[in-house]
Amino acid sequence: MRIYLDLLQRVLDEGTRKQDRTGVGTLSLFGAQLRFDLRAGFPLVTTKKLHLRSIVHELLWFLRGDTHLRYLHEQGVTIWDEWADANGDLGPIYGQQWRNWEATDGRRIDQLTNAVELLRRDPD
Repeated sequence: MRIYLDLLQRVLDEGTRKQDRTGVGTLSLFGAQLRFDLRAGFPLVTTKKLHLRSIVHELLWFLRGDTHLRYLHEQGVTIWDEWADANGDLGPIYGQQWRNWEATDGRRIDQLTNAVELLRRDPD
């Protein structure tokens, strides 16, 4: 957690102010990276309350390639509501990008399946 908080402090101290579409603006620190040894545990942000059930259902929703709020609402998850259109659709967000990426030649690519197959064939 300390490494994450140190990076946030660097962004505050050294970040470059940038305008964005919301008019609020952001602070940007180009090229900053964090690396975690997952053998030592999962790097979960502990400085704010997290609703684990919502996180799990959101991840399952992404893995399905879904872009509609229906599944999330069935699970009582509302964290994506404000970004959906009037029909409950969010457009090409994470899940669709992972499971149904459109290549420049028009092919559809399931990046998640490709990653799993690559790990099976060549785990190194």
